[in-house]
Amino acid sequence: MIDTRAPKYQWGQGVRAAEHLYNDGTLPDVPEDLLLVAAGGPGEIVQVGQHTEARVPVYLVDFGVAVLGCLEEELLPADEAAA
Repeated sequence: MIDTRAPKYQWGQGVRAAEHLYNDGTLPDVPEDLLLVAAGGPGEIVQVGQHTEARVPVYLVDFGVAVLGCLEEELLPADEAAA
């Protein structure tokens, strides 16, 4: 059995996109592969969940232009610059 990983970020915490975030098809009214948030774009965690099979945290992040589901690898703390 895989242990559940504790979340690195908390509700209300400011974050930045660690990489460019594109529509992967989850936003039906937006063209697929459209750039939604550029690397470094600021956001705020609005909900923290758990992927039931992978047992990793999943974050709903309000980037202002869209609320996106993100994995930890796609986020940085707000005070850390994106590469």
